[in-house]
Amino acid sequence: MDQGKAINITDTDFDSQVLESDVPVLVDFWAEWCGPCRMAGPVLEKIAEQYDGRLKVCKLNVDEGRETAIKYGIMSIPTLHIFKDGRVVDQIIGVTPNYESDLKKKITPHLQ
Repeated sequence: MDQGKAINITDTDFDSQVLESDVPVLVDFWAEWCGPCRMAGPVLEKIAEQYDGRLKVCKLNVDEGRETAIKYGIMSIPTLHIFKDGRVVDQIIGVTPNYESDLKKKITPHLQ
């Protein structure tokens, strides 16, 4: 696993990477063809680096991970879910003008 980098996950490793994680996990439900998703990418990489060891950042391509996207009711992308102890504790839908600071505000209360 790359330290301080977002991890690409699939339906197959979702449970082990997200639900069984010892630290909170930010999951980005995205797609290659989604413009706002591509805009969010560099911010998520920065978050992964800044919160290394305290937060895991995972990216699930909804075109390749349909089963998981359906399970979590993903209707629009980008959608980010924050998981802690195997359950969703918060979500962020879309990209805001102050995306990085808005993400940090959502993430901070869930850090250990």
